[in-house]
Amino acid sequence: MDGNRRYANRIGKLTTYGHVKGASVTEKVIEWCYEVGIKQLTIYAFSTENFNRAEDEKQKLFELIGLKFDELCKDERTHKKKIHIRAIGDIQKLPISLQYSIKEAERCTATYDQFYLNVAIAYGGRQDIVQAVRKIAEKVDKGQLNTEDITESTIANHLYPAAGNAIPNVDLIIRTGGDERVSNFLPWQTCGNECATYFCAPYWPEFRKIDFLRSIRIYQERLQEKKLVMIKRNAVLLEALKKKDSEIITKYPTKTIHEV
Repeated sequence: MDGNRRYANRIGKLTTYGHVKGASVTEKVIEWCYEVGIKQLTIYAFSTENFNRAEDEKQKLFELIGLKFDELCKDERTHKKKIHIRAIGDIQKLPISLQYSIKEAERCTATYDQFYLNVAIAYGGRQDIVQAVRKIAEKVDKGQLNTEDITESTIANHLYPAAGNAIPNVDLIIRTGGDERVSNFLPWQTCGNECATYFCAPYWPEFRKIDFLRSIRIYQERLQEKKLVMIKRNAVLLEALKKKDSEIITKYPTKTIHEV
């Protein structure tokens, strides 16, 4: 969700104004996702790199994020739509008041399963993999896990959130603000999954429903492209098998394929 600060600067407003406008758009995107039947949405609210920002900006941003967690917890739409809220990241690095808001939102939605809202906060993709490796190493050291039993699923299940229920592979990445990069966002879940990526020029506070629907179209086109590739591969394989069977029949005309 890139561009809050640049948006505020462009219109001559304080940075906080951009973050507030961006938070309003985030609420709309949650609604849009629910409308079209999306089951998982991960929003990148605060990265590990964002800790390098000015103290005043961080404080106001933490207050805003905490307020939004509190509102989600109390909002009747959250409970009507059974939205399961989860935070992913090194939560211990956040202010105590924000940690409390996060835990309360997670607690009051823990039994819901219709829509998963994952909030990446104090999150970095590489850091996520490092902490997962450390957890696995500890289990190996304690004799709770054999190295031979470590698989991709083992690593996935030790990524954030700490309580389990691993974040699934990503189908679509949306990045606003004009930059064409993914910035340490869920690398394990995106790399190797051939997910679609939608980069657009509007800053996050300017992101519209038409932009959202265009991103969905990009995903649909990518999905169709993958299906066509699979169909072509299967056709080539089938043709190769037919050719092989024909060669066998020509060489052994009195025997069945199974006998050969």
